[in-house]
Amino acid sequence: MSNIDLTPLYRTMVGFDRMANMIDQAARLDGSQGYPPYNIERVDENAFAIEIAVAGFTQDDLEIEAKEGLLTVAGKKTETEDASGRDYLHRGIAQRSFIRRFQLADHILVTGAQLDHGVLKIDLVRELPEEKKPRKIEIGTSEAPEPKLIGKKKADAA
Repeated sequence: MSNIDLTPLYRTMVGFDRMANMIDQAARLDGSQGYPPYNIERVDENAFAIEIAVAGFTQDDLEIEAKEGLLTVAGKKTETEDASGRDYLHRGIAQRSFIRRFQLADHILVTGAQLDHGVLKIDLVRELPEEKKPRKIEIGTSEAPEPKLIGKKKADAA
């Protein structure tokens, strides 16, 4: 992958060096990894789903961990005794161990996961804290009423 030069952003924007680091990290996370295949779906404005094809894996073979903005899905497949004795002429169904990592944006939380018909679905939601949500600011006038003194009566103030 070629390097992306974000220098023009630094001239006009403050604090976006973190974005450059995230792009770098994302490029290193995925690499040329193609197994297992996956989909990322926007379910709603603030809801997402990741679907990973994990045919042949059971719930006990899979592990999901979310830590510090990084979602890691690992599949550990051990050969069973009956599979080790089989003589394959062609083995096209991959059932090897894997680790797949996804960088999560700020305020994205993993809310659940289901395994159904060989597809692992991980549900994600964006939950903005109240202080980050847009809010209406009331505009005052220059003829604002006299400030109220808390705990003092008018007679005490004179």
